[in-house]
Amino acid sequence: MTSSITGDGYELLSSDPSSVANGQMPTSTSQQSEARKGDDFARLAALAMASCLVGVTLLAVLFSGPFSAGWFAWHPPLEAIGVAAMIYGAMLLQLTSTPQEKAAGLARHQLVILSVGLPSALLGVLAVMYNKYAKDKHHFTSWHAKIGILCTIWLLAQVAIGGASVWFDGRAFGGGLKAKKVWKYHRISGYILFTLLMTTVHLGGQWSGWGKRNVSPIFRAIAYSFAPLVLIAALFIRARFTI
Repeated sequence: MTSSITGDGYELLSSDPSSVANGQMPTSTSQQSEARKGDDFARLAALAMASCLVGVTLLAVLFSGPFSAGWFAWHPPLEAIGVAAMIYGAMLLQLTSTPQEKAAGLARHQLVILSVGLPSALLGVLAVMYNKYAKDKHHFTSWHAKIGILCTIWLLAQVAIGGASVWFDGRAFGGGLKAKKVWKYHRISGYILFTLLMTTVHLGGQWSGWGKRNVSPIFRAIAYSFAPLVLIAALFIRARFTI
């Protein structure tokens, strides 16, 4: 997951991440702050709603007899944690102005996505797929499942393409301007993917049998309807789309 071009690490495409690790920061002539009114509030709102999503999901699983649910019990919390990590990873790239901020933001973004976001999401998908296999149930019968597997495949491609566009000076895509163009579309793709992820969260939490059985209507509405809308709005408010 990435964010806007001018404020979210775009200039790092002209440098090898290995040089960042060695303390060699890329240079830039544009260091003007991109902060706008409402950015801080949007950040706090996103963190609050992500915490709400994870908290409600964890409590719902714990109080619904997780041992009786089999492997499925791992699916909701792992997916919630994965999504929250992606939200945080996206915000790490937003509103960075100086080369030092961009380098640090990109490094932290990759750390969060690769160590928490992606593994949690994949393990959550594997858990529910194995649960269906073990119980001899049909796969991908609901819109939640269909959009969810689409998001999973998309996420794998998103991470691979995003990494390849910045690692080793974007050599995989020809480096320089070619790699920058790939980063641009990677960034746009990330916002579309995030919107689909929030749709999956809404369908799985608000309308699934698990959600209706284990989460009260008010908490279901807050965590799986209101929170996804706030998270989408918050990330788009903080995004910078100027090229």
